[in-house]
Amino acid sequence: MIFSRIIVRSFTSSATAQQLVKPPVQVFGLEGRYATALYSAGSKQKSLDKIEQDLVKFKGLIKTDAKLAEFVKDPSIKRKVKAEALQQISQKISLNAATSNLLVLLAENGRLKRFNQIFNAYKTIMAADRGEIVCEVITAKPLDADTKAKLESTLKAFLKKGETILLTTKVDSSIIGGMVVSIDDKYVDMSVASKIKKYSDIIQTVI
Repeated sequence: MIFSRIIVRSFTSSATAQQLVKPPVQVFGLEGRYATALYSAGSKQKSLDKIEQDLVKFKGLIKTDAKLAEFVKDPSIKRKVKAEALQQISQKISLNAATSNLLVLLAENGRLKRFNQIFNAYKTIMAADRGEIVCEVITAKPLDADTKAKLESTLKAFLKKGETILLTTKVDSSIIGGMVVSIDDKYVDMSVASKIKKYSDIIQTVI
């Protein structure tokens, strides 16, 4: 295990505040701020793709290295110890400096548990940077290949020149039927569950 072979040493760093490079799409919340700062650093280094690959690598490492996963989640371990260890791990697996700085900063601020959300926010920014429009479709049952292809073809009609669709599908039996579609910043709820709620609300106002 990589983490098991890490020898923790003191680590110090300093950073000069610089103007952020504005991302192609705005992401909100704490994870959005971290992801935006990471995008800005990657833009200046011309290492956006490398950072994305690093995040995938680190996420995979947490899944395969039980000791590392336990170390990251353990709230009893001091933040400084976690920061120093993550710096050493970053060097061991050759992470980009910006990626390493992110992990160390998360450790120092006690926010390593937000890594997945930050990673997802960064992926959203990178998708927009590549001209990919993120679209999520939620259905009560899995879509067959033919239906998915037709849906993707229909959604492409909403794209601008140079854009491509990045379609993900999820199954949620609670919507009963129909689908919930979110594309870019637009959201359409065509589920049976939402219709039932709408009619129930109407009935309750009448009774």
